[in-house]
Amino acid sequence: MGPFVPDLISDQLNLVVALLLGIAFGFVLEQAGFSSSRRLAGVFYGYDFTVLRVFFTAAVTAMSGVLILGHYGMLDTDIIYVNPTWLVPGIVGGMIMGIGFIIGGYCPGTSVCAAAIGKVDAMFFVGGGLLGVFAFGELFPLYQNFYTSTALGPIKVFDSLGMSQGLFAFLLMAVAVVAFVATTKIEKRVNKGSAPSLQFKPLKHAAAGTFAVALGVIFIFMPDHKTSLIEKVTDPAYAATHPVDTMEVDELAYRIVDHEPNIRIIDIRSPKEYDALALPGSYNVQRSDFFGKDWVATFSQRHLKKVVVGDDEAQEQTAYYLLHELGYENLAILRGGIGSFKHTILDSGTFVPTGSRWDSDVKDFRESARVTILKMIADAKNKPVKTIIKRKIQGGC
Repeated sequence: MGPFVPDLISDQLNLVVALLLGIAFGFVLEQAGFSSSRRLAGVFYGYDFTVLRVFFTAAVTAMSGVLILGHYGMLDTDIIYVNPTWLVPGIVGGMIMGIGFIIGGYCPGTSVCAAAIGKVDAMFFVGGGLLGVFAFGELFPLYQNFYTSTALGPIKVFDSLGMSQGLFAFLLMAVAVVAFVATTKIEKRVNKGSAPSLQFKPLKHAAAGTFAVALGVIFIFMPDHKTSLIEKVTDPAYAATHPVDTMEVDELAYRIVDHEPNIRIIDIRSPKEYDALALPGSYNVQRSDFFGKDWVATFSQRHLKKVVVGDDEAQEQTAYYLLHELGYENLAILRGGIGSFKHTILDSGTFVPTGSRWDSDVKDFRESARVTILKMIADAKNKPVKTIIKRKIQGGC
């Protein structure tokens, strides 16, 4: 399901799970008091900060889950959809929504929740929202240029601030704890008689705040899954104790010519290099994609020999180790890399006798393989390229 690696729930059940999660989300909103416009608007007037506390709790919980699952390789964070940012339109839109929130007492999600339990004011709010959507669409040509201005793309906050995601997580958790303390004091002062924070148990909340800050400190020093694995496999000490299986150029050429069904050629070169010379039946997979879910089905087939092809053996070896650490089996690298294959098989007149009795047979095979493989390469250029579309998982409130 979603960006989980491996798939915990099949694609066929995703919509069913989404429906159940939506019902659960609405139930939690209602139980938290988000069906009350008075409670929701209280954050702007200082007498009820439940909304702020719930939002901070949700953000910290979700962020912690993403970081922990990503660290252990259970979540493919690369396919989590990040909304593109249009800076000035985003600020204007946020101001409009904020004004609507103050006047109406709801945001779009909470208005639906309240309308579902029969709140008349929420029903009018939902109706007004639908009219706003209609008006926005009809008048869109008037402000289309403004709407698409100051585009920053799908940026992330920690990237734009030039810090690690772990440090950003710690700062957000620290801000959340400070916000909890500050809003509790404000709430008790403004709403002395019935402030929701009067029901808080100080010891439990102090323990929760301490735990949140301590977890944030751990996030600062916790590398993401990709970084930690790459550092591990590029350590010279690791390579010294982990030999790799290799495949000779002639063997790979023979398997290609023979249309061997139990082999997968994994070309890790850049797309530009791959387009210039793609071996028949090969797949172009970037090293960063090893960690995702799109290639799990291909890499997990134990009966298939996965041959890693790169610019040189050092590049191939790193990819081999990464695949091995990710749990994939039956791997090999091409001895000498793609350059050796090109020089030995695809270039004519490069045969160097070794003095073996098999020299003439080897020469004949290479000449025959060169003609066959070059024809296969030429034919493949006229066919659709084998690609895996990297999915983006969308979501939000």
